[in-house]
Amino acid sequence: MPAVAPTISPARRHPRDWAGLASPLVILACGALLAADVIDDGPVSAYSGLLRADALTAWMLLVVGAVAFIACASAPAYLAGERATDRATGRTVMGVPPAHGGPPARANSRVGEKPRVGEQSRAWGNYHVLVQAFLGAMCLAVVTANLGVLWVAIEATTIVTAFLVGHRRTRTSVEAAWKYVVICSAGIALAFLGTVLLYYAARQAGIAEAWALDWPTLVARADRLDPAVTRLGITLVVLGYGAKAGLVPLHAWLPDAHSQAPAPVSALMSGVLLSVAFAAILRYRVIADAALGPDFTRVLLAGIALLTLALAAALLLAQRDYKRMLAYSSMEHMSLIALAAAVGSPLALAAGLLHIAGHGLAKATAFCASGRILQLRGTSEIGRVSGLLAQSPWLGAVFGLAVVALLGFPPFSLFASELGIARAGFAAGAGLGWAMAAALLLVLIAFAALATRTARMLLGPAPTGATAVQDSPSALWPLTVGLAACAALGIATGPLGDLLSQAAAVLERP
Repeated sequence: MPAVAPTISPARRHPRDWAGLASPLVILACGALLAADVIDDGPVSAYSGLLRADALTAWMLLVVGAVAFIACASAPAYLAGERATDRATGRTVMGVPPAHGGPPARANSRVGEKPRVGEQSRAWGNYHVLVQAFLGAMCLAVVTANLGVLWVAIEATTIVTAFLVGHRRTRTSVEAAWKYVVICSAGIALAFLGTVLLYYAARQAGIAEAWALDWPTLVARADRLDPAVTRLGITLVVLGYGAKAGLVPLHAWLPDAHSQAPAPVSALMSGVLLSVAFAAILRYRVIADAALGPDFTRVLLAGIALLTLALAAALLLAQRDYKRMLAYSSMEHMSLIALAAAVGSPLALAAGLLHIAGHGLAKATAFCASGRILQLRGTSEIGRVSGLLAQSPWLGAVFGLAVVALLGFPPFSLFASELGIARAGFAAGAGLGWAMAAALLLVLIAFAALATRTARMLLGPAPTGATAVQDSPSALWPLTVGLAACAALGIATGPLGDLLSQAAAVLERP
């Protein structure tokens, strides 16, 4: 029976951890202000059209801000747990002295060598700087109208998060970071080639150099683009940004990176980074449909969605690690969003965007809770975690409800969005109807695998010798807020209803 980690003391939390909440609140405020503006007056732009906000931009900013709020609000308790269990060393980005007061050992130093205090201080600040840079890059990706700047912003997320994935400097985390960099760089290279081809097609169509990568201009003049060049460019872009979105064939980085990154970073990567990358695909899809007709992207996205869903369901059946289980669940949900984009009707697009928000909230909650479980039990193996509800009722309940939300049960918004995607798929015609039927069968397989493994973790008696653990309210309230927001979206979109409808209209085929 594995040893149970000591209860984490809230007294070790650093005041600097809470400063990270400022940026999510600013992002939420900016998203709300832009939403109010674009609903009444339409899209707004700045810096000669380089930055542009429409309803889709405002929706994505609200999603980024909400998920970032959960992740950053959970960070103080998580980082305190890292220090209490001596996982934060002088060589990591969270390197500070551990709870017992002695100097931490360097993760890859010679025995007896002590880290320098200045090194610890720099490493401590790196985590917060990298997280803020990560949020800034994602926000830039959703507010720019220039497809070249969009590529730069998504590439920046790869560079920043690579350091966060390998933060512990262990062999496993460094290997995951390199795997992430290599695979995503290959994907970004494909996206770059696709962007260059689209630029070439735009210039050949007579579009001025300054506007050849401007999204509204390309949408308006898509009928002038060379079909062969555009078809190749869009294919490369979908494959390239699909790597960042966790879609096949360049998906292999996702389970390793999400299992090794700090829990709040995994929440951000799974909750919004995948969705931001897919939002880029949605922008390109509008150009492709205007230039080539709907059949090309419909077949491409539906095929990738079904392959990703089949792979995720198969890997979930064989999964023995709960953080990797959540990562494969992200692949499942991104494939459903891709299927909604393939259908392309107003109902499907609105359901897909709602699914982005619901998945972000539920997955951020699940990953942050999994980080606390790892600190409590000291293992990420599903077979060695049981009786979680008996030992830590509140933590077990939050994790269980987050998984229930991911399974698509009401009242959580994923129930409404999956129902909307299914209705739209069956209404779109025989071809997509068969694809939707196959997708639902694969979703049932993933459902059974996820539910079985989660029940094994939650139910049963507490481990022998383990004492009951009561997490502090500061560790649980962000997760409760995330679940409440996901449930509220499932009951009624409220003031977000108009924004959701207009965001879907931005993506409708011209």
